[in-house]
Amino acid sequence: QVQLVESGGGLVQPGGSLRLSCESTRAIFNIYALGWYRQAPGKERELVAGITGGRRNYADSVKDRFTISRDNAKNMIYLQMNNLTHEDTAVYYCNTRGRTFEDWGQGTQVTVSA
Repeated sequence: QVQLVESGGGLVQPGGSLRLSCESTRAIFNIYALGWYRQAPGKERELVAGITGGRRNYADSVKDRFTISRDNAKNMIYLQMNNLTHEDTAVYYCNTRGRTFEDWGQGTQVTVSA
């Protein structure tokens, strides 16, 4: 069974940074779509950052603050988050998607608070 395991969440002060990591047990070098989603309490899950084909896309709320990257050799997906605000508080999920599959991680909590 394919697993995605996120790590790197935690408590951070406003203006701080975190780097989320996602390790896949499936080789990712040929996966078409990779992404990070988040879900805040009482809100729907939303796409934060994605890589589709060779293009990166970001939610408007995180542009210029978050960066998604991948390391195919290590089967890792990263989300660098800078200048965090209270509105970034959520559970963050890693996602990979191909023509015949879609996998989700268990989520990692990010809390931005003074």
